[in-house]
Amino acid sequence: MSYVRAAALSELEEDTPRRVEIDGTPVSLVRTEGEVFAINDICSHANVSLSEGEVEDCSIECWLHGSSFDLRTGKPNGLPATRPVPVYPVKIEGDDVLVSVTQES
Repeated sequence: MSYVRAAALSELEEDTPRRVEIDGTPVSLVRTEGEVFAINDICSHANVSLSEGEVEDCSIECWLHGSSFDLRTGKPNGLPATRPVPVYPVKIEGDDVLVSVTQES
């Protein structure tokens, strides 16, 4: 698994998504509940940026139609979305947030 520096931990505000691009993949970084999560930034229902949505209870809500996704699993918490979005492994090294968007073979 190949990790890439996505941001500085000190730059991530609690419960405020931040969009980054890693190897051409749009990713939303979320610092919440003492952890940092990386989830694909594109809503599986409406093809809009999740990083523009709200974070609550370890979920991110799409601003357009209200679909909510679990930050740990990417699974939708209710309609209208029915398909999950990818989540990516995160490592913290010092102040660096490292994310892997590559799939293991």
